[in-house]
Amino acid sequence: MTTTRALVLGGGGLAGIAWETGVLAGLAEEGIDVAATADRVVGTSAGAAVAAQLSSGLTLPELLARQADPALQNEELPPTGTSVAELLDLWAKLVAEIPDPVELRRRLGGLALAAPTVPEAARRAVIAGRLPRHEWPERPLTLVAVDARTGGTRLIDRHSGVGLVDAVAASCAVPGIWPPVTIDGIRYVDGGIRTSNNADLAAGHDHVLVLAPLADPALEAEVAGLRRTGRVAVITPDEAATETFGTNPLDPAVRTPAAQAGLAQGRREATAVAEAWA
Repeated sequence: MTTTRALVLGGGGLAGIAWETGVLAGLAEEGIDVAATADRVVGTSAGAAVAAQLSSGLTLPELLARQADPALQNEELPPTGTSVAELLDLWAKLVAEIPDPVELRRRLGGLALAAPTVPEAARRAVIAGRLPRHEWPERPLTLVAVDARTGGTRLIDRHSGVGLVDAVAASCAVPGIWPPVTIDGIRYVDGGIRTSNNADLAAGHDHVLVLAPLADPALEAEVAGLRRTGRVAVITPDEAATETFGTNPLDPAVRTPAAQAGLAQGRREATAVAEAWA
């Protein structure tokens, strides 16, 4: 019987990209190379960027250096729309007011469509700069985005006819902060407005590792579902890592400390992950 493994990479801004990369590098240093042995990768928002980077041909130490070394870090644009604090406050209010998850996503999508942001092309150039390679990998990779008008979920992979840069950009389009991404005439926003990790999309695999940079109310139920058919390990930022995230995970300055904290945490978590991944 074949054993299958899935890696789930959740959203968390620039802090999440750096931390996830550090965790994976730390695990690999201890002999648990999850990035190389996963049969499927599910990426949402920051996790979409990390998932694409894992298939770029660069080694984990090289990817880590691109996060930890300021001289190698990709240039980022400062957001001009809603601040992270304002978005979180609004999101909390909408969650309390709107019980229907699809309607909630539609409302957030409407916010994204109306918000003043940097130009879509400028934001796409930033995403392209994050990815050392712009071609889809052969290994199954699913990136999550949401239709800004309907609230429907779009799962994008190499068979979808969508370029990898556009798929990552769509999954990373935080509503109100970054512009929605146009694909075949449809505007898409961050897949994290479905759930921050979308771990349920890894259902059916025997072993699952979830890296969850941000608090996610849906995660417990998603993990419970995964455990009905397999082993699951979840890594969330420890106290040291959380401190590096600060109050704005989109601040480029968080990358170096978050990457270093992730590396240290990955080394410490290796034994626990090995039990679930073996």
